[in-house]
Amino acid sequence: MISKKYSQTLFMLIMALGMSIIMSGVVTAVNTGINDGFLERHFNSFIFAFPVAIIAAFTMAPIARVIVNKFASK
Repeated sequence: MISKKYSQTLFMLIMALGMSIIMSGVVTAVNTGINDGFLERHFNSFIFAFPVAIIAAFTMAPIARVIVNKFASK
């Protein structure tokens, strides 16, 4: 079990993982179709997308938190 202080970091990593799997699969399917070699193309796309998703999650989280706090009632 991990410490509660790392829960937000773990949450963002899991979200980045899930989002990059889904988005790389969808974009690969749209661009090349679901045929022979799809899983290899999807994997190659995911390998590129996952680090980008991690950077995006850690960059956008503080910005999104500020925006949500402005719209959310207290």
